[in-house]
Amino acid sequence: MENFTTILNNQTIPVANIPEVNYATFLEMNTGFIISSPERHCVNYFGYPVGNQIKLICCIADDNTHNIHVSSCLVNSSDTLNSFTARHYCFEKFEREIHENFGIGYKDHPWLKPVRYSKNRFDQSKTIANYPFYSIDSDELHEVAVGPIHAGIIEPGHFRFICNGEQILHLEIQLGYQHRGIEQQFLDKKTLLQRTTLAESIAGDTVVGHTTAFSHVWESLCGIQPSRDIEFSRTLALEMERMANHTGDLSAVCADIAYQLGNSVLGRLRTPLINFMQEWGGNRLSKGLIRPGRNQFPFTPELANRLTDVLEAYEPDFVEMNKQLFQLPSALSRFERTGVVSYDDVLSIGTVGMAARMSGLSRDIRSSHPYSLYPEIAHEPILKHHGDVYSRVQIRRQEVMQSMQYIRELIANVPEYVEKEPVIGSPKPNSFALSLVEGWRGEICHCAITDNSGELILYKIKDPSFHNWLALALAVRNNEISDFPICNKSFSLSYSGHDL
Repeated sequence: MENFTTILNNQTIPVANIPEVNYATFLEMNTGFIISSPERHCVNYFGYPVGNQIKLICCIADDNTHNIHVSSCLVNSSDTLNSFTARHYCFEKFEREIHENFGIGYKDHPWLKPVRYSKNRFDQSKTIANYPFYSIDSDELHEVAVGPIHAGIIEPGHFRFICNGEQILHLEIQLGYQHRGIEQQFLDKKTLLQRTTLAESIAGDTVVGHTTAFSHVWESLCGIQPSRDIEFSRTLALEMERMANHTGDLSAVCADIAYQLGNSVLGRLRTPLINFMQEWGGNRLSKGLIRPGRNQFPFTPELANRLTDVLEAYEPDFVEMNKQLFQLPSALSRFERTGVVSYDDVLSIGTVGMAARMSGLSRDIRSSHPYSLYPEIAHEPILKHHGDVYSRVQIRRQEVMQSMQYIRELIANVPEYVEKEPVIGSPKPNSFALSLVEGWRGEICHCAITDNSGELILYKIKDPSFHNWLALALAVRNNEISDFPICNKSFSLSYSGHDL
């Protein structure tokens, strides 16, 4: 018998089909041959109580074969284990969360600090007020603290810089202020509508991404095959969400380099995109649009004509504004070679989405583990190789144009909607399901486990920001502290999506 089982994206299997091995085998396997190449990476690693023990489940995706390798292990909360992180740093935050939630110790983890400060964390003496920041004792260095409360509407997070003059030597990012206990609420809430509303609330700028992942998990657990019109709407909405957020972030990047024209024009261009989503489904952020097993707001040929008009008005201004931005010497001087993260570093820390593709690491679920209508689109990820702000803004610009092309291809052939009763179904008992979706920031992963009556006993969420905050901390090293805002906005990571 294999020490792991292999599944595909959006597949449900009996929990009993996941092999349970001893920890030594579990460690060697998941840090050895299973993750032996850049095409393989950890999409989720978590624990949950089983009797008096903790079951660990590790999910490693193979981007070449579209497979996901799943294995498990039983340990005790009192155990002190050899860490995955000492062998592959991409596991560091997963193990920190397991330690925070259950008290499991690690002998050789280099950075075993709390991640989220959840209400039911194992050690209640560890509070956000006494977070153990890294420090350097030197008369030549100084610390700069930013947040957790920021100007404007940014969410709370604390940034602690260690600087030599204006040069950043080290940045530590402390999060956890936004913790809402969403994963536990998926278990406490019992209706499908309540759970779908929770999915919409994981990250307000990624409503479509997270709700699509939840819908796929639920449909998989219930044995439902969504109709083409449902998957059409999800694919279209995902690309609209990508366009709107990239456009808004390009505007914000312009603000951070004091380029007022770019900030104003690109900010204005985001508005008709999100306004169209309100025309389609009644909410500018797409809340209410995506539902498991049903098409709540069918996309019509009339909406296709309206969206065509929106894109025809949007495209020339977007192209012209970016032409000016990318020819502006003062802008390029701020973009190029600022906030660099190397290929080796993004591979080591396990970044996903744009934060991987900026340095030549191809991580894009639309092509590696395709879902909805992406197999028909044959998506090609956009890669850059310098890992700097310039690479990140170039990817945003090119992905907007790519998404616009995909949207036009989709709405040229709107599937027929036949009104029918929504198919809900009941989750299979004693089952495990996993869904991967490429949100605009990168890879989203939702996992669910049911008990012998089909009730959820675990719902595990991973936003791409969980992988990518460390990349921002590395990006600012040896840059001037005045470069932090543009580095931060070029990643545009989520606080609430991380904190859950």
